[in-house]
Amino acid sequence: MDVLWWELAQGPWVADPAGLMPARQQMALSLGWHIILACFGVAWPAMILVAHWRGVYRGDDTALELAKRWAKVSAVLFAIGAVSGTVLSFEMGLLWPGLMGPFGDVLGLPFAFEGLSFFVEAIFLGLYLYGWGRIPPKRHLLMLVPMALAGVVGTYCVVSVNAWMNMPVGFRLVDGEVVDVEPWAVLFSSGAVLQFAHMWVAAYMVVGFTVAGVYAAGMLRGRRDRHHRLGFTVPFAFATVAALVQPFVGHVLGLRIADTQPAKLAAFELATETESPSPLRLGGLLIDGEVRYVIDIPRLGSIIARNSFTEPVQGLETIAPADRPPVNVTHVAFQTMVGIGTLLAAAVLLYWFLRWRGRDPLANRWALRAAVAAGPLAVVALEAGWIATEVGRQPWVVYGVLRTSDAAGDNPQLWLLLAATATLYSLLTVGAVVVLRSMARRWRAGDQDLPSPYGPQASAAGGDRRTGGSS
Repeated sequence: MDVLWWELAQGPWVADPAGLMPARQQMALSLGWHIILACFGVAWPAMILVAHWRGVYRGDDTALELAKRWAKVSAVLFAIGAVSGTVLSFEMGLLWPGLMGPFGDVLGLPFAFEGLSFFVEAIFLGLYLYGWGRIPPKRHLLMLVPMALAGVVGTYCVVSVNAWMNMPVGFRLVDGEVVDVEPWAVLFSSGAVLQFAHMWVAAYMVVGFTVAGVYAAGMLRGRRDRHHRLGFTVPFAFATVAALVQPFVGHVLGLRIADTQPAKLAAFELATETESPSPLRLGGLLIDGEVRYVIDIPRLGSIIARNSFTEPVQGLETIAPADRPPVNVTHVAFQTMVGIGTLLAAAVLLYWFLRWRGRDPLANRWALRAAVAAGPLAVVALEAGWIATEVGRQPWVVYGVLRTSDAAGDNPQLWLLLAATATLYSLLTVGAVVVLRSMARRWRAGDQDLPSPYGPQASAAGGDRRTGGSS
């Protein structure tokens, strides 16, 4: 994800390749759109697994019906994600020849494993969808396990590439040539593990709060049956754990930035000068070289960013202007992510505290409204986190090795590709909304078994759901 105006921090103007601007805009659009779908591939299978397990092992017909409906929705999202993911795979080489040309051997293995994971996920999603009434119930339930694992592995592979861009490993540069390539180093670097953990937990927050919000909206409209309460509770429980774990994961990941990307940390903290100890700055913008509209909390910056009462956050004055990221964009995005994450963690604590005290938050309309809002807020936090990560790495596409301007091509026709991609994503979004709303209306009307657009219907017309009866 990128921005157009980071060059303002570069000092003397140098002509950029004609393909740089459209490439940046297209990657921002594609990654920002696709990452939401990727979250559903990572997190939702586990939630479907829990609902289906309740149906099979506890005889809970409501949970089994939820699993069936969620699987059909996930198939729609998976189909759309397949299109956007395919677009991204072509974009890497088309938009960034200066990256994929020299470093293709370094990055080939993670991308290959991601492709294999995609096929495994697609195969077992198909088996699960068509397995209702055809596969014995316990074996049918197991189809979700490789599906969930494949989504996690595929996402790990992609995130490992991004982590490599932030902390490159697995090669040497000799006279401008990439030599001594170690592809496995990209997959198993410490940066990849920590960055994936952050993304993995974020996916459960996005999916958990979004799905729970759908059922909270239904309860606001008076649908307070067990179907809606269970549909809220299962994803909300996942989101709760994720929201409470995420601050710790983010803190551990953030501690590395002081050593690996000091310019990014300075932008996060709006540290124009090195101070010991450093304050925590809430809000604020850098205007004409001066920090304004900020609240300083003494010492807390050193404690949070460096795990120390005295260690300073390296200031921007120590970094060459040509190597500084867009400070305001990076800082605002980072604080947006942290602020929303803190708010969501506090909200789930309040929810479960009220439940512990014997009160039912779902009986309160304001609590339901807050639950509906939590889904979009989690998405905003996710996008803000990626903006902070990617914009904060600028002006480097591979930190300290390859500048973004040097990775882009010189094709001005990429603007046409950007327009085509924006049109495609708009049509996909409209199509997804139309299909999902149609499915929801028919379910509310009492159609329990909607025809699947992906294959033939089960031949059996009935069956006991607890024993894997037909859909």
